[in-house]
Amino acid sequence: MPGTTYTQHALTLPSYPRGSHLITSDIEKQLSVPLKDVKVGLLHLFLQHTSCAMSLNENWDSDVRKDMSDSLDKIVVEDKAGKGIYRHDAEGSDDMPAHIKSSLIGASVSIPITDGRMALGTWQGIWFLEFRDGKHRRKVVATIQGERA
Repeated sequence: MPGTTYTQHALTLPSYPRGSHLITSDIEKQLSVPLKDVKVGLLHLFLQHTSCAMSLNENWDSDVRKDMSDSLDKIVVEDKAGKGIYRHDAEGSDDMPAHIKSSLIGASVSIPITDGRMALGTWQGIWFLEFRDGKHRRKVVATIQGERA
């Protein structure tokens, strides 16, 4: 009997260097089994960190990701010279700008599920944006809500 169900899954992303990264295939791999039986629903991905972000954007041209990272670095400057631009600087010159960028982009995305697959547009992909210089293991909570087949 079909009915609406909720499941939740803890995901760990691979370590990525600073920049914008396409992670659609990684999310698909980690969630292929729980998504396959959802006829219609919603996937919510929540990043459990404050110095990185998630977004839906261009999935084909990698220059878009490079341009996004470059643009965010121009909008939110790093205090590499130590001029005291930010009060919060104990964790390095990249930390406070990372928090600002995370707030601007956001820590979550919601994607419709249709017949067991994410219903992304032709040119849409899931982006992970790492704003810190060091590589980190980032955790994501995936919540799947939907009607099972």
